[in-house]
Amino acid sequence: MPSSSEPAAGSVGSGVRLSGVTKVFANGVHALGPIDLTIAAGEFISLLGPSGCGKSTALRLIAGLTQSTSGQVQFAAATSHQRRSIGFVFQEPTLMPWASVWDNVYLPLRLQRRSRADVAARIDETIASVGLAEFAHVFPRELSGGMKMRVSLARALVTDPDILLMDEPFAALDEITRFRLNNDLLDLWRRAKRTIVFVTHSVFESVYLSQRVVVMTPRPGRIAEEFAVEAPEARGEEFRTSPGYVAHCRSVSNALARASAPKVA
Repeated sequence: MPSSSEPAAGSVGSGVRLSGVTKVFANGVHALGPIDLTIAAGEFISLLGPSGCGKSTALRLIAGLTQSTSGQVQFAAATSHQRRSIGFVFQEPTLMPWASVWDNVYLPLRLQRRSRADVAARIDETIASVGLAEFAHVFPRELSGGMKMRVSLARALVTDPDILLMDEPFAALDEITRFRLNNDLLDLWRRAKRTIVFVTHSVFESVYLSQRVVVMTPRPGRIAEEFAVEAPEARGEEFRTSPGYVAHCRSVSNALARASAPKVA
């Protein structure tokens, strides 16, 4: 769901910069940082690391759902007149079971006090963009796991955010569904050029989706290494089985192993 009440800024993304950011929770757990990370407008970047390394915390800091202990999170709109808006796709679809697909997608606009009549065309278009046009009036109980996640994605997209944050949205899905949604997400990204920050545990998913993979250390999460993925934007099964993809996966996997290795005193 969108995490900002500001009006949408259009489909051109905005950049984000984390400067010396740390997060220490009230119980004393040092979860994150310090990290320095610059994400360009329109970039697709993945955060990859072991459980508990602060990937989700970094997303929540960008979204403004929690505050950093130190450091700054700064935004740079693509043009001076734009204002930042953020969409957030969580690990679970978190749909309202009593509401139809259409009404679930309408929710963030309803919270903005937009009338159904004013936004009906936008909702219809967004639902169609995730391949669910014929399911607009069914209820979540009638949908598969992959379809529920499509609804969650549509709900995040309906406000036309310029930054899309995704916290392991496909982790619980079977491999075939996951591959299909990976392809659909890339299609959406190519069309709209939003800034996407994607959290995953999967080396293979991170390399397939991203322009850049950021490998993080165990808690407190810091940036260990970064990898630019040299590949065409129009990726598909040919890329997934190519020598270049395999080489990238090997490099990222080795970096993840180095970052996760126990420190020798």
